[in-house]
Amino acid sequence: MKLYYTPGACSIGIHVLLEEIGKPYEAQKLNLQEQEQYKPEFTSINPKSKVPTLVRDDGSVLTEFPAIAYYLARSNPDARLWPDDVDSQARAMEAMDYVVATMHMQGFARMVRPGNYTPNAADEEKVKAKGQEMFAKGFTLMDKALDGRDYLAGQYSIADAALFYVEWWGGKRMKMTLPPNCAAHFERMLARPAVQRTLQQEGLAA
Repeated sequence: MKLYYTPGACSIGIHVLLEEIGKPYEAQKLNLQEQEQYKPEFTSINPKSKVPTLVRDDGSVLTEFPAIAYYLARSNPDARLWPDDVDSQARAMEAMDYVVATMHMQGFARMVRPGNYTPNAADEEKVKAKGQEMFAKGFTLMDKALDGRDYLAGQYSIADAALFYVEWWGGKRMKMTLPPNCAAHFERMLARPAVQRTLQQEGLAA
């Protein structure tokens, strides 16, 4: 397998899952600042021009964080990245979808690309503020989901890799004070060998 990633981007969660699985894979860094995602060499692989992108062993391409995470978990059952019971599975999907679709794509995206949400430059600060509100609310909800448990589905799962990447953005990039359960989850994730290897490979300091 081959993972296309950008250091510290949402693809870090998929990178962690590949390290958890422990099978051979290649990691190809993509420089978004130089807009490598729009160059033919990459658009011929993923015309969506985004990471994470996973090229599977048969040459087929899988995109979108939830789809890649689900595929990796279900095709590598020994890694125990997918809960056994249906209720825990639903909780894992619930949390992962909220992190990706709301915290990331609605909240964080407004904070870093406000121009995508308004044609009026004078409104960009309001857009950023709304993004910050949504992002912070997300951590409040995830903190509640973690109440009394170490991981979102009760056991470590793909949902935790998703939460980790927004915790990384909040706690490391933005220097936010994460709510207590999320802060403990973030430290728990940072202590995992797979996460430590991923950070080292991506050139990021824990």
